[in-house]
Amino acid sequence: MSGDKVVKSPSLLRSSAVVGSMTMLSRVLGLLRDIVIAHGFGAGASADAFFVAFKIPNFLRRLFAEGAFSQAFVPVLSEYRTQGDVAEVRRLLDRVAGSLGLLLSLLTALAIVGAPVLAALFAPGFYFGEEAKYLLTVEMLRITFPYLLLISLTAFAGSILNSYDRFAVPAFTPVLLNLSLIASVYWLQPWMDPPVMALAWGVLIAGGAQLLLQLPFLLQLGLLPRPRVGFGHPGVKRIMALMVPALFGVSVSQINLLLDTVLASFLVTGSVSWLYFSDRLVELPLGVFGIAIATVILPSLSRKHAGRSAQEFSDMLNWGLRMVLLIGAPAALALWLLAEPLIITLFHYGALTDGDVVKTAASLRAYSLGLLAFMLIKVLAPGFFSRQDTKTPVRIGIQAMAANMVMNLVLIVPLKHVGLALATALSAYLNAGLLMRGLRRADVLLWSPGWGVFWARLLFANGVMALLLWWLVAPAAEWLGWALEQRVWQLAVLVIAGAGAYGAALLLVGIRPRDLRH
Repeated sequence: MSGDKVVKSPSLLRSSAVVGSMTMLSRVLGLLRDIVIAHGFGAGASADAFFVAFKIPNFLRRLFAEGAFSQAFVPVLSEYRTQGDVAEVRRLLDRVAGSLGLLLSLLTALAIVGAPVLAALFAPGFYFGEEAKYLLTVEMLRITFPYLLLISLTAFAGSILNSYDRFAVPAFTPVLLNLSLIASVYWLQPWMDPPVMALAWGVLIAGGAQLLLQLPFLLQLGLLPRPRVGFGHPGVKRIMALMVPALFGVSVSQINLLLDTVLASFLVTGSVSWLYFSDRLVELPLGVFGIAIATVILPSLSRKHAGRSAQEFSDMLNWGLRMVLLIGAPAALALWLLAEPLIITLFHYGALTDGDVVKTAASLRAYSLGLLAFMLIKVLAPGFFSRQDTKTPVRIGIQAMAANMVMNLVLIVPLKHVGLALATALSAYLNAGLLMRGLRRADVLLWSPGWGVFWARLLFANGVMALLLWWLVAPAAEWLGWALEQRVWQLAVLVIAGAGAYGAALLLVGIRPRDLRH
């Protein structure tokens, strides 16, 4: 493209490592944030109310900003970069910024006015059975909802940076949310009545900080948008057309998690919090590795499709799937085997009780069954969106969501909150399986040589790790009796031993780091 610098794109593995390392920092701080919240508020009514008030804009952020918008915007931007010039790219960015900002501002204003309706819709159990919790949720939702506007604009800025292979800053940005919430507990809480309101203000402050962080880097690229409303711009119209079905595509797992919250609001107090804490642990490997791979693979797939490089497109999908399996399988096994040690070490302080540990561990095991599917979706969905095909994922997403609802209703009676987590995991496999079948039928995912040997090596390495962890881990009752230092030490030993055994087994069967480069 004229006037654009020609730079060598970094390898996918190196880019994934950059995103993964930044995301790891964010997730570790996220765990620290959840430890602080668990210590201060436990799994009581105020914690349940905050998690719902935060989950609503956070869900819409994942559905709208990181889900539908990013998946529709990045391929169109990649096409403009490949086939146009800098002036056309800047016009596109200006019109997208103005149109997106206007729509989100209107939505935010509407949500603030309609907060009582939103709270009743997303937590009907609060509305019908627990008035105080419902009113607290409404009050906090009016503070947290503008986060959607700020973080969606942040995602827009991050998508631009990712498209130009600037992955580190967007990956680092979520750190500010965790720092803001931790600071709000220690510094804002004494000034708030009730104290949990500090968390709501922490969310809003974080949204502004995250957006401001991105702007200097866009300016450095010469791509800082000057917002102009332009719904008639061809690029904006195409993005909007792609977004409508994409709302149900890559974000189906998030919709399922939100449905869990809706149904959990009818269960005993603490159910929302148990699901939240267990989901947070699953989000650690999903965010560090699954989303990192998906973040770098979408712009690359989009460029391969725009350049009509079919074989390279398929090779990239194969690479992404192997990376997910290499990382996701041992992560899921570790979460299952170390459920109680993880929860006790991270959260069992202050207001969180022994009973909360048992309940959270049960839902963590159910969610861990679906971790591999959650990660596979992150790689498979870009295979459609990079080709500007959003109709196939939406059809698959609706099928998976319907299956999830049926399984929710079937499993919630005998298994309570665990049934909700299990239904989400099972529906994720349906979603991933149908996405894979769609890519195969479209002849854009062709199996590269060596998959059979790869599976055998993978099963061996995971078996070695699982046996070692099963042999080393102590009963939960012992963990509950240990002090913080002993818990941390024992968990560190388990994590290092498990990772070391897995890595050594991979090397033994012939899988080495150089084999993972793309």
